[in-house]
Amino acid sequence: MQIDGHHTLTYIAARLAGFNKKKASIIAYSAQYVDDATNSGTIHFKNGAMYSRISSAHKMLDYRNSEELANHQVWIPYHFLPGNGGKPAGENPEGKFINKLVCKPNSFVAKDMLRLCVADHEKPYALHRLGISMHVYADTWAHQGFAGVNHKINEVHSMGSSDQALDDSWINKIANFFISESFPLGHGAALSHPDRPSLSWEYKNGLGQVITRNNAAIFLEAVDYMCRAMQCFIAKDLKMDLDAKAGLPAGDRATIEALIQSIQGDSGEERHKLWLAEIENGSFSFGAEQVAYIAKGRGSWKHKSISQLAASDTGREVFPFKKTFLKSDWKLFHDALQAYRFDILHDVLPKYGICAA
Repeated sequence: MQIDGHHTLTYIAARLAGFNKKKASIIAYSAQYVDDATNSGTIHFKNGAMYSRISSAHKMLDYRNSEELANHQVWIPYHFLPGNGGKPAGENPEGKFINKLVCKPNSFVAKDMLRLCVADHEKPYALHRLGISMHVYADTWAHQGFAGVNHKINEVHSMGSSDQALDDSWINKIANFFISESFPLGHGAALSHPDRPSLSWEYKNGLGQVITRNNAAIFLEAVDYMCRAMQCFIAKDLKMDLDAKAGLPAGDRATIEALIQSIQGDSGEERHKLWLAEIENGSFSFGAEQVAYIAKGRGSWKHKSISQLAASDTGREVFPFKKTFLKSDWKLFHDALQAYRFDILHDVLPKYGICAA
């Protein structure tokens, strides 16, 4: 998913799950910031204090993507959660180890991830961790069939879609060939096809399997289950009995389904603006609300926390230490990011026979 899915659809799901505007805003910002937290390392303050944080994303074709360690530390835990072939802990899918790493929607692995999120409900960063978890959970639908490592299963051939102009794009064809042959990591070779909510498309993967996708149905189901998962969080339901929860109200579900089909745009940013307008116009049962997202610079969580305006760090900056830093959303997000990764890599995945770092 792109920002239209990870920010606005997460916000809508959170409000419909029962969170108030303030809490839903924290959850939705955190869900999107997983894609924008590209800086890592130690922050130094003028009073001698320090804070170490990690990144949860790299730019596509960043040289670090070619390093196996980067695959495991970023792509696997945050963007391509292994699905273990849809099998529970203790069972293995047929075939090779790669089949354990492929993303599967609403997998047993994903539900274990959600349970640990609920278990942290009293932590200061609980809502931030929930947002991070919603990013990962949603992408088990959007990124299904792909894995967060360099492997031929991620190769994309003979790709076609319901958007003829997209299929005819020479630039897209060249990009698809280059990434598929040189960098088969995640869904890079499929370009933005998995992230376009209204698109229907198909392709042949590197194993020769023909894959058909209806993104509209996939996205709608993802939003409904995000709503259910957040209802479990509110109820402190460690069983994560998703099917026992109400999910999206019927009227809102119909509205979301129609908007997924009607909101068009070549970029996630364009679609994001249209979804924000729908929220502001009161298209959903929680009423008209103004929602915003600023990733970097003035008004962003990072700026409010450490006064940084630049989009990236050099590592040489020294920032003023504010009394509000320890409880700032930016710091709490990064606390949650580290807690989440530790749990996934050391508690969840080993139960499924997966050692990812």
